[in-house]
Amino acid sequence: MNRDIIEGNWKQLVGKVKQQWGKLTDDDLDVIQGKRDVLAGKIQERYGVTRDEAEKRIEEWERRH
Repeated sequence: MNRDIIEGNWKQLVGKVKQQWGKLTDDDLDVIQGKRDVLAGKIQERYGVTRDEAEKRIEEWERRH
């Protein structure tokens, strides 16, 4: 899955994102709006991981979906 697919299908992916990263709030998801870099930042903030770790988690998630 690439960046354009995430942004283009954000409304359909929100449920899957919520399943994967339950600490993200609805407000977070509204702010993210499918922007991968914003998603990484929110994961970093909510889960206390490095930016690299957040990116790695997103890449793993993308491969599964």
